Formats: sequence, structure tokens, C-alpha cells
Amino acid sequence: MYEGPIQDLIDELSRLPGIGPKSAQRLAFHLVKAPAEEAKRLAEAILQAKERIFFCKECGNVAEGDLCRICRDESRDRTVLCVVEEPKDAATIERAGVVRGRYHVLGGAISPLDGIGPDDLRVQELLERVEREGVSEVIIATNPNLEGNATAMYVAALLKPVGVKVTRLASGLPVGGDLEYADEVTLSQALEGRREM
Repeated sequence: MYEGPIQDLIDELSRLPGIGPKSAQRLAFHLVKAPAEEAKRLAEAILQAKERIFFCKECGNVAEGDLCRICRDESRDRTVLCVVEEPKDAATIERAGVVRGRYHVLGGAISPLDGIGPDDLRVQELLERVEREGVSEVIIATNPNLEGNATAMYVAALLKPVGVKVTRLASGLPVGGDLEYADEVTLSQALEGRREM
């Protein structure tokens, strides 16, 4: 345990997701040793993000104004919505360049153990968008874990009566992987999602 500003810095850094006490300590000492300009740039970037970044009123993605750049882009296919858990998931899919539609960010996944239920997510907004915008396909791109699968099943069940086509990202073996290293669940999903060649 340290005292004063260094301990305060360690405490604040350890509150960040994925940063444990040891990592927080390493980061704190890096910042203390770094030139003052580097620390000022980091502090300024954090302040700018807090002051200028909001959530898109349409899809829930990060935005500098009312709408994110994807919702403002008139060339996007407005009949396709890709549903993701978090803005970082939309960014990952965007980097792949395979979705020309738009996104809908739920803001998490159903997780009863964490106290997150369907009402805590942007599910109602999704249903309203699908009906209002004449969406013909919803691609569910939630994480392939217990919470993501539960969320996908819940959303799909709500969309079924609307008559929209609902698809789910395939999951299974990664490209370049070896069968001998695949766990049973991954192998099972890969076999269930197989397609004709």
C-alpha cells in the first residue's frame, strides 16, 4: 500500500474493467515516470471523450452528436439491422466490412446473475425501429456465450411475430484452428452450423 496521490491513482485505475491491482500499479508508475506531456495528453483525451461523446439516439452506438456516422450515412442498407451488445462489437464488425446495413446496440446482454434483464437493454427500441423503418432482416451478432445466446433467443422470439427475417452469426471453429484443440461446445456448434459445399 502506498499513500497519497500514487495510491489514489492506483485505486482509480483499478476501478477500470479488466485492470486488476497489479496492472493498476504498473500503469500508475508508468504514468508517474512518463513525461508530463504524455500524462496531460491522456488526461485531456479522457476529458474530451467525456465531454464530446454521447450515444446515438437512433442505434445506441457512440457518437459526437445526435447520430453516429453510420446512422447518418445515407448509402447504408436501411432494411438490414445488425444487433450487437456493445459499441465495440459494432466497430469490430465494421472493420471486417461485411455488413452494409446499420446497427442496433443493445447495451449489454441478459445476465440474471449480474442483475441485467431484458428491460435493462434497448430491446423495445429495437422492436420500434424494425416496425418504423421497414427492416426486412435482423442479424443477431451477440457474443457466443451463455448470456449472448440467451439474449439472441429472447430477441429472436420477440421478432418472430413481426415477420422479419432473423439470422444469427455462425459460430464454431476458427480459420487456421486445429480440431484437436476445439472444445466440445465449439465443435458441436460448428457441426450444427455446417453448410453444403
